[in-house]
Formats: sequence, structure tokens, C-alpha cells
Amino acid sequence: MTKDVLCIGSVLWDVIGRASAAMRVGSDVPGRITRIPGGVAMNIAMTLRRFSMRPVLLSAVGRDEEGDELIAAADRLGMETGFVYRSDDLPTDIYMAIEGANGLVAAIADAHSLEAAGAKILRPLNDGRLGSEVAPFAGQVALDGNLTEELLTEIARSPLFEKADLRVAPASPGKAERLMPLLNCPNATIYVNLEEAGLLCNASFTTAPEAASALLERGAAHILVTDGGRAAAHASAGGVLTATPPAVLVTRVTGAGDTFMAAHMAAEARGDTPGSALNAALRTAAAYVSGDVPS
Repeated sequence: MTKDVLCIGSVLWDVIGRASAAMRVGSDVPGRITRIPGGVAMNIAMTLRRFSMRPVLLSAVGRDEEGDELIAAADRLGMETGFVYRSDDLPTDIYMAIEGANGLVAAIADAHSLEAAGAKILRPLNDGRLGSEVAPFAGQVALDGNLTEELLTEIARSPLFEKADLRVAPASPGKAERLMPLLNCPNATIYVNLEEAGLLCNASFTTAPEAASALLERGAAHILVTDGGRAAAHASAGGVLTATPPAVLVTRVTGAGDTFMAAHMAAEARGDTPGSALNAALRTAAAYVSGDVPS
């Protein structure tokens, strides 16, 4: 049985250059360049589809050629795109990254259209199509940190989200602090890596369990912290759980955190215990970075 999950945030084109050689600033090497549907909300949605869940996209996509192609691609992937805000004057957003054998070298996220659209992308949650103030949406909602801090603050306080199972990701370390308004929401689960956890706490951590415990002390209800190939942690009022991902050869990194989050959401939606859900998400993310799962 399919389950609807709202995926709110960036839906854009990922342009990824990958090379098999280690790279540094100024490197000019042969490799492969791909353009695929991406953005945090889209990446989460693509993984959710593999677990028989139906992602409902809430985002901003331009009425340009790139936007039409992106919506068509999302439709083919089995996503609900009918609630996406289509702008006549904003271009479709884009993300560009360079990856070498030594990992992510550099990336630029152009999500200016999503930021400019603001609360317009949430209209279906207020006009009765997906919910309203008297009957708010009550399922899982994936939020990404490409939304502005102003809009994330509005979401944290809005009655439209008071019954939702909020799942929140920062999109990148540079946007981690945007999540502060949601940190103390009792119905929010926050997904961060070790660096992002440090930014939220204004501190430095050496392990994921240490970071998760610190975020719990700062008022978070549920926290998941990943640390690459090292131990990850899930902290809640029930304690701190840890698990180590399978050792794999890393062939890509862009989208790994989004894959982990979506796999964890799917595991909890099917009733897995917290420990089983954490391990399932780590296995899925490891398969993704190894290249065993298609982009």
C-alpha cells in the first residue's frame, strides 16, 4: 500500500561532474558530467518511491523549458507534481557539484527561485487540497533547509503543521543554522551530519553520539547524526542508539544524506524499531554511495 509523504523544498536539476582522480582547487581532469533531477526534496522523494511510498512535491519550478523537463521527469518517476508552484517569472533552480576520488571538491546551490517563492509553495496545505487550519495534514513531511529561515520559522509556529510528523534536513552545512526555529518542535526529527550538528550547537564534536546527545540537551525531541563511514547516532528521550554503516567503496557523495533520511522515514513508516530503522537507513545510504543504487 502506498503512503503519501509531503516533500517540501528544492526540486531542481543536479549538474554533477565526477572524476576518478583526486582533485584540488584548479584541477582540470577528464571525467563524466551528468544532469539529473535533484535537490533535497527531490532526492528524498526518489528514495521514498523505492519503498512504495508516494512523494507529493511542494516546491517552486519555473515555467521555462528546464522546468517543463523537470516536472515531466518527476512524473515519470511516480511523484505527484500537481501541487508544485509554477512561476512565470522565476527560472528553474539548479545545483552544480564537482566530485573527485577524494570526495566533494566544490558545489554551488542556486535555489533563489525557491527562496523567492516563499510561502506560495505551501498554499495546498491551507486551501483544503492537502490540508487546512481546521484539518491539518497529519502524515510524514520532509522539509529541507533550502527554505528560508523566515519560512522555516513560520512552519515551526503554524497550525498547518501541528499534526505532521516533521522530518528536517539542513541541505548543507552552510544552511544548517536555518533549522534553529525547528530544533525545539516536539513533532520534528532533525537529520544532520557531524559538521552540521556542530554548527547548530556552536561547538565541535568528534563523534555522532556525542553530537546527538548535545542536540538532545538543547531541546531537540529526535535527532539523527551521521558521520560518513563512522558510527551514526539516533537520540531521543529513550536514549542514544548507535550503528556503523557497512564499509563500501565510495563512488559518489551528492545525495547520500538525503538517501539516508528517506530510507529512515520509510523504515519508521513501516513500523521498524528505532534500532532497525537506523541500520536500514545506513545500509541504503551505503549502497547509494557505492553506486549500487541508480541515481
